Amino acid sequence: MSGASSPEPSADDLVLDQIGPSLSRLRRRAPASSKDLSRNLVLNVIADAPDEMTVGGLAAEMGVTQPVASRTVAACIDDGLLRRAASQADGRRTVLELTERGEAERERFAAEQRKAFEEITAAWSPAERVQFARLLVRYGADATAWSRSRLAQRE
Repeated sequence: MSGASSPEPSADDLVLDQIGPSLSRLRRRAPASSKDLSRNLVLNVIADAPDEMTVGGLAAEMGVTQPVASRTVAACIDDGLLRRAASQADGRRTVLELTERGEAERERFAAEQRKAFEEITAAWSPAERVQFARLLVRYGADATAWSRSRLAQRE
């Protein structure tokens, strides 16, 4: 038996180990139905895409299979949130676009999320609230860039 013991994790390590579970709880606690969460995710992925978005691209960005993405897209089209259009770069491809109703739905959901954020952080100082929001937005942007970089390396 070795006399060396593993060092105790630092307080910083302990809090960093909680990132994954905390992000998971954030997603589960969103004030919406699972249908709203799926629609909001699809609408945001399409709106945030740097280029045209196809069902296959959406599936890759969301980390789901193409049939799952196709069903979600079909539901969004049925609800008037998305439309299919011919690609401007390659007329043989079909791309996804948000409708006016889709944009309005994104805005509605963002407003609900802001309201929930303000209620959850009501005991925080205004500076803490804004600092956390800035860092969370930055994390989201960096996570998107990281994910796209990894996807490009695989292709």
